[in-house]
Amino acid sequence: MVLPMTPPTTSNNLNTSDVWIPELPPTDLVFDDGVPLESNRHRLAMNVLIDSVYAALKPREDFYASGNMFVYYSLAQIKNRDFRGPDFFVALNVDGQKERQGWVVWEEDGKYPDVIVELMSPSTADIDLTTKKEIYEQRFSASHYFVFDPFDPQSLQGWALQNGQYVALQPNDKRWLWCESLGLWLGTWHGPILQETTDWLRFYFPNEQLVLLPREREYERAERAEIQVEQERLRAEQAEDALAAERQQKEALRAKLRELGIDPDAV
Repeated sequence: MVLPMTPPTTSNNLNTSDVWIPELPPTDLVFDDGVPLESNRHRLAMNVLIDSVYAALKPREDFYASGNMFVYYSLAQIKNRDFRGPDFFVALNVDGQKERQGWVVWEEDGKYPDVIVELMSPSTADIDLTTKKEIYEQRFSASHYFVFDPFDPQSLQGWALQNGQYVALQPNDKRWLWCESLGLWLGTWHGPILQETTDWLRFYFPNEQLVLLPREREYERAERAEIQVEQERLRAEQAEDALAAERQQKEALRAKLRELGIDPDAV
C-alpha cells in the first residue's frame, strides 16, 4: 500500500534557516598572480630542483613535484586572497600523471606536500623563516622544510617534523642535509647551469653521488661514447702497428736467409 504524501507541518519540521548547508569549495581559483620569481637565478634554481627530483625518483610515478605553484588548503585562505605557494615542493604517494594548475588540497583527498623548499631573498627571508614555516609545520604537517638563498651558499637550513614540531636538521661534513622522506641529500654544487656559474642547491643520492640533470646525463653519455670511439680507434691503430711490426720482422728474416744463400720460400 502506498501512503499518500502530505505536506510537512511547520510544527514538526525545522525552519529552513536552521538547516546546515555545507559551503562548497570554489571552482574559480586563481593559479597565476603574475608575480615573477625574485631573479633569473631563483627561476633556474627552482627548475634544477624539479628536474633533479624527477631524475632521482625515476621510474616512480607515485609522486608529484612542482614549483612556484599555489597551494590551496582552506576557504579562509581564499577569502584572504593569500595565494602564495612554495617555490618547490614534492607530494608523495599521489597520482603523478594527473594534470594540475595548482595544488588544491580538497581535490587531492586532503593530501598536502611532503617536502617543501623556499628559495629565499632579502625581501622574503623573514616570512620564509616565520609565517611560512609555521604554516608548513602546523597546517601542512610537511615532513621536511628547507630554505636556501641562491645568492648565499651558506644559507641552507632544514627541519624535519617530529611529534608535530619542526626539529632542525644537522648537516654532514659537507654541510648537506638529509631528507628522509625522499631518501636523498640536499646540498650545494658549484658549477654552470645554462651559462650561469654559482653554488646551486642540488639533490644527492645516499652514496653522495650527485643526481644528474637530464642534460648532464646526455652530456655524460655523449662523452662516454666519444671516449669509447677513441679507445676503439687506438686499439685499431695498435693492432695495425702490431701487424706492421710482424711483417717487418718476417721480411727481415727472409732477407737474412737470402744473404745466407737460402731460398726463404723453400724453408
